[in-house]
Amino acid sequence: MGRVPADRIRLEVVVGSVRAVRFGPVVADWFVRRARQDTRFEISVLDLADADLPADHTDSPQVQRFRARVDAADAFVFVTPEYNHGYPAALKNAVDTAKEEWRGKPVGFVSYGGLSGGLRATEQLRQVVAEVHMVSVRQTVSFHQARKRFDAAGETDDGAAIDGHGRLLDQLSWWADAVRGARATRPYPG
Repeated sequence: MGRVPADRIRLEVVVGSVRAVRFGPVVADWFVRRARQDTRFEISVLDLADADLPADHTDSPQVQRFRARVDAADAFVFVTPEYNHGYPAALKNAVDTAKEEWRGKPVGFVSYGGLSGGLRATEQLRQVVAEVHMVSVRQTVSFHQARKRFDAAGETDDGAAIDGHGRLLDQLSWWADAVRGARATRPYPG
């Protein structure tokens, strides 16, 4: 990851599912393709399936790399499925692995699932990210019956999701600018 110009927001899109057969990369790829058209952001994808984070949070080289990457970001989008009315354990492990590095940063949610579209996972994650002092933006993007919402090329005609995408980026941009300026003048009081 290279240096991001000072006026661009470093956005990490975190893919929360690590299952061997998962739909998360389709949803994340759609979000990232659209977000890269927005010149306010420099976007990277952090797929937890590749992060290899230990459950015991030991200080290993992969944990140090993960924490450094989280620390360098200005904002986050968590792409999460809903498993059994909740979010994936790998996503909770990631939040717990880098507690201080999340502080004072905004996060948005892109969820997917069956009838609920992952919204129960999102609402639970709002509680978790508040505990590590992140700012959860209100706008979400959710895909109900997600596998039916995307074509073979990974595109969707879901108008609510398309509209929500732009609103989510607007809110992330506002918060990232605000908190980045505050963090530059004084550390977050954790």
